[in-house]
Amino acid sequence: MTIGLAPLIAVMQTVWHVTGKEQWLRATKFFSKLFLINFALGVATGIVQEFQFGMNWSEYSRYVADVFGAPLAMEGLVAFFMESTFIGLWIFGWGRLPRRVHLACIWIVAIGVNASAYFIIAANSFMQHPVGVVWDEARERPRMNNFLAVITNNTTLVAFPHVIAGAFLTASTFVAVIGLWWMARNTVRANKLEAALVSGDDSQIPETSSPSQIGASPTKLREDNAKMWRPVTLLGLWVIIASGIALFITGDQQARLMFEQQPMKMAAAESLCETETGASFSVLSIGTQNNCDNITHVIQIPNMLSFLSDHSFDSTVQGVNELQEQYQEALNMPGQNFAPNLFVTYWGFRAMITWALGSVVVAVGGLWFLRRGRSEIPRKVGTLMLWMAPTPFLANASGWIFTEMGRQPWVVAPNWADADGDPLQIHMLVQDGVSNHTSPIVWTTLIGFTLLYGALGLVWFFLQRRYVIDGPHDTDGVAPDVGADDDVDKPLSFSY
Repeated sequence: MTIGLAPLIAVMQTVWHVTGKEQWLRATKFFSKLFLINFALGVATGIVQEFQFGMNWSEYSRYVADVFGAPLAMEGLVAFFMESTFIGLWIFGWGRLPRRVHLACIWIVAIGVNASAYFIIAANSFMQHPVGVVWDEARERPRMNNFLAVITNNTTLVAFPHVIAGAFLTASTFVAVIGLWWMARNTVRANKLEAALVSGDDSQIPETSSPSQIGASPTKLREDNAKMWRPVTLLGLWVIIASGIALFITGDQQARLMFEQQPMKMAAAESLCETETGASFSVLSIGTQNNCDNITHVIQIPNMLSFLSDHSFDSTVQGVNELQEQYQEALNMPGQNFAPNLFVTYWGFRAMITWALGSVVVAVGGLWFLRRGRSEIPRKVGTLMLWMAPTPFLANASGWIFTEMGRQPWVVAPNWADADGDPLQIHMLVQDGVSNHTSPIVWTTLIGFTLLYGALGLVWFFLQRRYVIDGPHDTDGVAPDVGADDDVDKPLSFSY
C-alpha cells in the first residue's frame, strides 16, 4: 500500500497546488496520515527480514552474498535513504518549505518507494532466474561479474510492472472504499439531520464520533460529498481500472516468461501432470491436489493453457511427470522431487485472481453509484465496499505465495534457458539454504515473530480505523506555506 499510496497522495497534493481547491488539501492531509501509519509499521516489520538472512537462512546468504549485496545495497543507499530523507522534509515541511519545494518532496518519496521495489524485485528475480554471474570454484558459490545484467534481468523487467500494478490496485482500492464509505456515512447523517430538523425533535439528531462532523448541517455534509469525496473517490476508481488493465497485460507477459523459465511452476499451477498438446486451462480440480494420481479436472477451458504459454492454441505444454524426469536426469539427482506443493501452487494462483475481483466490484459498483454527478451512497453499499478493502491485499499475498512456493524445492532456481557456460551449476535447494539450527530454536523464533507481527498488525489496524473514522479536518482556508504554520507545537497527528 505504501508503494501505491505515495504517488496517489502526490497527485492529490499536485491538484491542490494547481487548483488551490481546499478539498484536495484536506484529502492530501487525510490520506497522508494513513500513509504515514503504514510507512512506520512497514519500516518496523521490514527490519526483521534483514536479520533473517543471517539467522534462518545463513547458508543461502553465503551462497548469494556476491549477488544480493549489490541490489540490496542500492535499495538501502539510494531508494530507502532518498525516501526516508524526503519524507522527513515532507512531514515537517508543512508551513516551513515553499509550496513547490514541499510538493517536490512527496514526488521524490513516491519515486523512492518505487525504486526501492525495483531493487528488491531485482534481487528476488535472481532467485527465479540467475543471470550476471559466473561460478567461483574456489569459494563454491556464484560470483557476480555483470551488475547491469542482474538489475536488467528479463524476469525483473516483467515482474516489476506487475508488482507495481498490484500496489496501485491495493492503494486505489483503499482510497476508493474509504471515499465510498464516507459518502454513505455523510448521506445517512444528512438524512437523519433533516428528519430531526423537520420533526423538531433534538433527541433524534444522530451522534458522531468524528470531530469533523460535529455541528455539521445536511447542506455541509452533502457539499462535502460532492466537492471532496466524489472527486477523490473517482480518482481511486479510475486508478483501479487502469491498474487492473496493467495487471492483466503484465500478468500475461509474466506467465509466458514463466512457461519458458520455470515450466514446473506453471505445470503445478494447473495440476497438469502429463504433457499435452492444446492443453486446457483448469478452472476447477478436485482431489488431494498434491498427488498426480488423485486429481480430477472438473471444469476446463479447452486449449487455453497452451494459449497462455505462447499465444498459440495448439502448442505443447510439459507436465509435472515429464519435467520431473528431465530435471532428475539433467541434474543427476535421482529420487529428488522437483515438483512444488501442487495444492498450494494451484490454489494460490486461483486465490490471486479471485481476490482481485474484489477491486473489480469496487470499481464497477462505485462508478455506477457515482454516475451522472451523483454523490449519495446507500449505507449498505458503503459497508459492502469497506469490506472489499482487504481483497487486493489478499490478492497480492496470494500472488507472492504462488511465486515463491511455486519455485520450490529451489531457493535459487536453475537457469534452464541460459546457454552460456554451465547454467545448471547456479542453483540451490531450499534444504541447502537454511541454517543448521535445532528445531526448538526455529520454532521459538517463528512463534516470537508471529506474535510480534500480530501485535503490530493490531496496532496498524486500530490506528487506521481511528483516523479513518476521525475523517479529514477543515483547514479553515489557510494554505500551508512558509510562515503560515499555526500548528508547530501540536502533536504530529494533528498536523495532518
